[in-house]
Amino acid sequence: MHNPSINIPTAFQVTHSQFQELARVNRDIQLERSKDGELIIMPPTGSETGNRNLDIEGQLWLWNRQHKLGKAFNSSTGFHLPNGADRSPDAAWVRLETWESLTVAEREGFAPICPDFVVELRSISDQLKPLQEKMQEYIENGARLGWLIDRKNRRVEIYRPGQDVEILNHPNSLSGEDVLPGFILDLQDVW
Repeated sequence: MHNPSINIPTAFQVTHSQFQELARVNRDIQLERSKDGELIIMPPTGSETGNRNLDIEGQLWLWNRQHKLGKAFNSSTGFHLPNGADRSPDAAWVRLETWESLTVAEREGFAPICPDFVVELRSISDQLKPLQEKMQEYIENGARLGWLIDRKNRRVEIYRPGQDVEILNHPNSLSGEDVLPGFILDLQDVW
């Protein structure tokens, strides 16, 4: 079976409803939507990045399973942020109280919330500035902690509301702080 290609004009804009339909009928394509309605098509990651992202997701999943403080999500999950953007962080976590406040219909679609915690893993082909802008967008929309992990330069940018970005060079691990109590991300296999 041949999958048709998709050609989108530059700066093509869609509404949230149109975006949901596009995502539904194009499940094999990673899509995001900016707050201005710009459709963003993201290429699949390379195998190395995908493997490392799974390691991050797995560590988050295991911590969450043990502590049961919220819900963990992988890179396929879309969130409809308060500013109108539809984003899919590489890994995310939402407090249980926030998740349980959503209706069943809201949970089934792009949940109309910003995760409390987000991770973006920079792949070799990713430009840094758009990822930094996305991290800032998460914080502006309610994320309480965000990690931008830059494998290429072996550094991590830590985003928190009301604070300057903290930069760590070559860290071995990261703490979930008070957002994810007791969570320590081991970066040895991520680098």
